[in-house]
Formats: sequence, C-alpha cells, structure tokens
Amino acid sequence: MRCDKVEEHKASCTCTYDPCSRKGLCCECVAYHLRANELPGCFFPAEVERTYDRSVRRFLETYKNR
Repeated sequence: MRCDKVEEHKASCTCTYDPCSRKGLCCECVAYHLRANELPGCFFPAEVERTYDRSVRRFLETYKNR
C-alpha cells in the first residue's frame, strides 16, 4: 500500500541523501532506519543531518542539553 501524501511529504522532507528511494514514504523511512539502529534524518537539526550520522547515540548527544 502506498501513501497518498507522498508528494506532500517529499516537499517537507529534510533528508539530504538525494538518491533515497524512501523520500516521502515516512513509514518506510522510519522502518528502514530502525532496522539499522538509526533514526531518520528528519529527527535531527540540519547541521547534524548533513553528517549522515543517524545513530541513536548522536540523537541523544544532540538533544541532551537542549
């Protein structure tokens, strides 16, 4: 089943990995990253997302003192 809001989600997607086949498919993106023990890029501020370090450790470090 495909999401009927793919284009809407693509427009607001903050992921900078351009060849990603999951852009706009948020459920698939979250599932993919969780299988890799990561979080999607949209969970991170832009400066961290661009590093492609999507680890839970990086997420916790990023938001630890906010």
